[in-house]
This record gives sequence, structure tokens and C-alpha cells, in this order.
Amino acid sequence: VQLQASGGGLVQAGGSLRLSCAGSGRTFGRYDMGWFRQAPGKEREFVAAHSWSGITRYADSVKDRFTISRDNVKNTVYLQMNSLKPKDTAVYYCAAGQVRHTTLEHEYDYWGQGTLVTVSS
Repeated sequence: VQLQASGGGLVQAGGSLRLSCAGSGRTFGRYDMGWFRQAPGKEREFVAAHSWSGITRYADSVKDRFTISRDNVKNTVYLQMNSLKPKDTAVYYCAAGQVRHTTLEHEYDYWGQGTLVTVSS
């Protein structure tokens, strides 16, 4: 599976962005999909996940602000980010895998190249 993330950019605090992650392959729908982010000087962290069966999970820091969704016909997973805060500034990565724990990055096999989100105050 090859993943291509897009949609990042510069936005003011309180604004919104939608990230997309387009995947290749006919078995996209069988993969669990996750979004992770890495802020400058920090380790990469879990943001949101959408299992192949439809279960979603969110980090506490983004719950009620971010929404993950997927379109298996288009082989794409989305991350709608609302009420953005400066602390959301990071490079956002999408990942795919057949995982047991959707919040654990080491369980994912495939990664996109990352897209930068910058939130100004």
C-alpha cells in the first residue's frame, strides 16, 4: 500500500482544515487507518484511527474537534480538523496496517510522507 497525504497548510487559530490520505491497492478497505502527528522537538503521537470495521478512536487532545472518516471506494481516509489550536501545529502522517491496537504506531506497516499543518495564534 502506498499512501499520499495532502491538505496541510497555514491556518489561524479557530480555523479548520481537512487532510486527505489517498491509498493505492485493491485491499484498502481491509486496512486499519491512522493519523499521527509530530510536533517540532517532540515524538510522534497518535491522533485518530478508523478501523477496517468502522471503529474510530481519538486522542483526548483532539476529541470533539477532529473527525476521521474513510471512503473505501476512493481509497481515501480523511481527517477533518476544526477549532484548531497552535498546539496542533505538526507534521501529520497517515498510516495503514492490520493492527491489534489502532493507537500504537509501531503496529502500522505503511506510512505516508506527511503533510505540515501550521496553526498561528
